[in-house]
Amino acid sequence: MTTPDGTVSRHFTAPDGTVSTAVYSLCDTYRYALRRVWGDAPALAFVMLNPSTATEAANDPTIARCEARARAGGHGGLIIANLFAFRATDPRDLRAAAAPIGPDNDRLLLDMCRNAGLIVAGWGVHGVHLDRAATVRALLRDSGVRLHTLGLTKHGHPRHPLYVSYAIQPEPWT
Repeated sequence: MTTPDGTVSRHFTAPDGTVSTAVYSLCDTYRYALRRVWGDAPALAFVMLNPSTATEAANDPTIARCEARARAGGHGGLIIANLFAFRATDPRDLRAAAAPIGPDNDRLLLDMCRNAGLIVAGWGVHGVHLDRAATVRALLRDSGVRLHTLGLTKHGHPRHPLYVSYAIQPEPWT
């Protein structure tokens, strides 16, 4: 379904009743948002680097791990937003892209975060590209969004959730 803002919203309902929605650019170059809802409790949101292969109907390894963490934590859903909306499996492709952020990304990223109960930053070391991590962190902070992390790298970047033990719980990022 094409939305009034020129994005495409696609929906899927899994056999277990989980309702999934993904928002893409008309050209499919960008995935702005991914949401899975299975209950009434507030959703867990992750703000990561960029979308990979996950869709409204299928998880990739990162989304599968984020969903497992959200379910185990008693959340009613999962929201995925990214610093960059450009779809790529390799950070080198992201860095080579002419316009990796995507024209609708900031607006939709902020909207997704406002609809979550807990927001976890997890973009790893590549968020420094185009100074995007600092820009998004300021955008969210200035909008009253409190970020959490699953720990920081030795250089102070929020760890990517694919590589963090389930035993590690989100902590406020100050």
